[in-house]
This record gives sequence, C-alpha cells and structure tokens, in this order.
Amino acid sequence: MDGGGGERWSAVADAWAELWGSLAAPVWPPLLAAAQVGTGSRVLDVGCGTGELLGHLLRAGASVAGVDPAPAMARRAAERHPGATVGDGDVEHLPFADGAFDAVLAVNALQFADDTADALAELVRVLVPGGRVGIACWAEGARNDLDVVERAVSAAHEEEVPPDGPLRAPGGLEAALADAGLDVVGSGIVDVPWSAPDDDRLVRDRSAAPCRSPAGTPRSSL
Repeated sequence: MDGGGGERWSAVADAWAELWGSLAAPVWPPLLAAAQVGTGSRVLDVGCGTGELLGHLLRAGASVAGVDPAPAMARRAAERHPGATVGDGDVEHLPFADGAFDAVLAVNALQFADDTADALAELVRVLVPGGRVGIACWAEGARNDLDVVERAVSAAHEEEVPPDGPLRAPGGLEAALADAGLDVVGSGIVDVPWSAPDDDRLVRDRSAAPCRSPAGTPRSSL
C-alpha cells in the first residue's frame, strides 16, 4: 500500500491528530447520511488515522471498528475511543469476517491502494448483502488551495509534482465503483475550508503530512 508507508505515518501521528485529523469533517455528515448510518449500524472506518471519524460515528450511535496501516495512528485512535474496535490493517487487507458490517467508509484512503479494484472487492467482502460503501478522497489539484504549496515545495526541491491520480478526476470515483460492479447511488463535492494563521503554522501543517494530500475539496461517492 502506497502513501508514505506505515512507519512514516506513525512518526507524525501526534502532529496529524492536532493539525489534520478533523480537516475532512465537513464530508462526514453527508457521507453518513448517504450510507444510512444510524443508531446500531455496524460501521468500519478504513484508514481511520487517529480516530476523528470514529468519534463522530460513536456519537451517532453506531457500533464502530477502525483499521489503519500505521500502528501509532491505530494505537492513538484506540486510546481516544475505547468504545471502538481498532487494529492494524489497510484497505486491501481487512482483519474481519465476511459480512461483518452494514457500512464501510474510507475517507482519504482508497487512493493509497496498490490495486483499486482489489481494494473495493475487499471492502465489499466485509459488507452484509445490500450494505453500502462510502468513499471520499481529494478532488483534482486545481480545486485545492494547498496544491499551490505543494508546487512551491516541489519547485524549491527541483522536483516534479505528481499528477492527479484517476480517483481525483471528475467521475473517477464513480467509474472505479462501477468497474467494481457496484451501483453508484450518490456522489458529490464538499468544500473544506483550510487556513494557516502564519508561515510557521503553514510549514508545520505541511510537515505533518508525509505524502501529497491537498486540502480544499473532497470528492465523495457511494
């Protein structure tokens, strides 16, 4: 699984929780509503990070589990939310039985899979028949303010900015879900405000993310 590796993400777990963990919060309510998550729903958060979405799910009355490929991230999530079952795992290797969940959510995680089709098949495997998969990842770089910072950092290091992956393009998530044999029942774009109060905070924010992950506009599909 790509994305900087579990060790690199573990190294920034504390900073991630402070600076980035709740950034995608605006996408949570519409994603949960579309996935029909409510009291008693069995929900898996794939790529749970330091557990911010887990907390939101618990407050919604769901029965919650989470996995993350970075051990320090998963450990912090488990410590913060003892009501959730949290362990190591990634989007292509989920340590759960078939049909264990009513809904599976992956926010800013699917794009790190080595094989998107295999990852989606794994998400479906742990769903009950008729269950729902909710996916959110960042939209194309042109829609994200932090992309300007990414380009400046790359230019300073005389590096090329990686191109947007296929999931970030308009229609990319929908196409991936359809190719996996899933019926797409909803999709959309949610604005996520982001700002840094000063240059020091800007640098600190960027240093807490070990791979390219621009903020601004998540694209979500179900």
